Amino acid sequence: MKNNLNLSLLAILIAGATVVSSCKKDKQVVIDPPPVDSNESLADSFFDKVAYRGAFSSTNWLATWTNFSPKTTVYGETTAELSGTIATNTTLDATKVYKLVGFVYVKEGVTLTIPAGTVIRGDKVSKGTLVVTRGGKLVAQGTADKPVVFTSNFAVGERNPGDWGGVILLGKAPNNLPGGTGVIEGGLTLPEGNHGGTDAADNSGTLKYVRIEFPGIAFAKDNEINGLTLGSVGTGTTIDYVQVSFSGDDSFEWFGGTVNAKHLVSIANVDDIFDFDNGFSGKLQFLVAQRDPSLADQAGQSNGIESDNSAGDFTVSPRTRPVISNMTLIGPGNTAVDAKHEYANLWRRGSKMILANSLFIGFRYGIDIRDKETGDALTDGTSLIKNNIYQSFTAGKDVVADGTVPSFANVDLLKTYLSGKNNTIVDQAAAAALLVDPFHVTAPNFLLKTGSAAAAGATF
Repeated sequence: MKNNLNLSLLAILIAGATVVSSCKKDKQVVIDPPPVDSNESLADSFFDKVAYRGAFSSTNWLATWTNFSPKTTVYGETTAELSGTIATNTTLDATKVYKLVGFVYVKEGVTLTIPAGTVIRGDKVSKGTLVVTRGGKLVAQGTADKPVVFTSNFAVGERNPGDWGGVILLGKAPNNLPGGTGVIEGGLTLPEGNHGGTDAADNSGTLKYVRIEFPGIAFAKDNEINGLTLGSVGTGTTIDYVQVSFSGDDSFEWFGGTVNAKHLVSIANVDDIFDFDNGFSGKLQFLVAQRDPSLADQAGQSNGIESDNSAGDFTVSPRTRPVISNMTLIGPGNTAVDAKHEYANLWRRGSKMILANSLFIGFRYGIDIRDKETGDALTDGTSLIKNNIYQSFTAGKDVVADGTVPSFANVDLLKTYLSGKNNTIVDQAAAAALLVDPFHVTAPNFLLKTGSAAAAGATF
């Protein structure tokens, strides 16, 4: 019976490959029909329908507002303190430098406004953390010339990942936690740490042109504050042009919610770059990250994407299902790399996904589809991985199908699926021909080289 099923699956995959191959000849942007179980697809108006793969073509949207050398940036001494509970609408003063002390809570019905150019330095001893509770709002709206900056309170030469807590947004959008609500990670308690609800369009404010530097504290295993933590945040929230640098845990982690985002940047974080959990279903476009070979999670593993539906129930609804296009992830390379660096993509525990038009180069391992429920969504069409380029360094680990009962009975079937959807596995030489200078630590250039294979091939 298993052999017959495998042959049937192979026939279906080959048939799909024929259809994709015929579309590949047309260099115009192609709009795909939505997957069978959701209206959330690449055809959505949220996505810019570009022809190139990866986060950049010839325009560098990182210019002026990002910082790839925050360890040596001189920030002014603190002149004011941000602490306690914010219970009335409050606007900070951009002429002051704030010290963020302890857990600062923006309460329900209250808006904290942070003007362009404001600098907030997090205190390490008190684990300075900004928490926007469910029903509260943060409006941190910088500009390309004057971003809002959250950073370490240490001096030049003394800054490290985990110098303060991070930024936590909590909303009322759906998740798949028991009862639809839960307490966010990071040492929070009720009621301030509560998130979840039924309002998919919930609004937790605006983060635009924001840098978050040296955050990320682990209170205990699987209980950490990330650079930017999003608990059940809804689509009414705006997240655009946000950089997380040197996070002691994940750079960005979503726990449920529906929020969409564009132009996200991560450099030199310790754990996973983009982590999805508990039914997150937002749309993401133009994401870039660069790993530091010496920084990795010693208590676990460090992956580019790590995505789970639920550790307790792989099929509980709503299913984790991010819709991602135009991502560029640069791995740690292959020189003096910490052994805890692992996959470019780890999809597991029933996570679904749409992942398209993206580049993953310089990783130790490539893509892992783990667990039967995760693979089943690819074979039944409710998930989709297409038009991506992968390069990794470990033979036999460029494509992995594992777990106790994998959906793909052998890795060749998974490779057939991926190749049939125009995903390609390239070697180091081919990867080097894609981007100008993606591994430069303080001044990377992620733009496409002349003649890059990623200059075309994107479809929506």
